[in-house]
Amino acid sequence: MTDYKRFGYKGEDLAADFLRRKGYDIVAVNYTTSFGEIDIVARYKGTTVFVEVKSRRSERFGVPAEAVHYRKRRKIVKTAQCWLQQYKENDRPCRFDVIEILKTKPSYDIRHITHAFIMEC
Repeated sequence: MTDYKRFGYKGEDLAADFLRRKGYDIVAVNYTTSFGEIDIVARYKGTTVFVEVKSRRSERFGVPAEAVHYRKRRKIVKTAQCWLQQYKENDRPCRFDVIEILKTKPSYDIRHITHAFIMEC
């Protein structure tokens, strides 16, 4: 496994731990369909939360959330629609969050952006 992949998985683990500490139930990680992947599927106060995690070692190329561009959001939404159908949760409220993980020696800064984007059909 490359260092890049290892760093990404570390970010996803940190994000899942962060969400658990805030009272979220982690339902799935790396949910994958032919449309794409959702890093974390969680539940919080009756809402299904689809979370994209973006990890960076610096902000030299912008903040991590900037990497969740229109095409990426579209893939996440289509994948979320598959989840909602597969698990018969079409009537459950849902939202899309982004968690930024920024490496700061010796630890990490975590920023949780709730309602980062909406489902556009």
